[in-house]
Amino acid sequence: MAALKDNLVELSQYLKDSKGEMKKVTWPGRKATIGLTWVVLLTVFVISLYLGIVDLGLAKLIKLILAV
Repeated sequence: MAALKDNLVELSQYLKDSKGEMKKVTWPGRKATIGLTWVVLLTVFVISLYLGIVDLGLAKLIKLILAV
């Protein structure tokens, strides 16, 4: 029972500390959020395209090797 009480006290302290830290955070504005979202989407698109091309090339290479 004492362990449960200790855990609840620790959880309560953790939540208080987390709330305090969240107040210190500087959140980006709307313009920054939209700009960063575009950067992420563009990066994902470019990496997906690259991996797709590499996958296609490796698949053709394996077919070529196995055909021999």
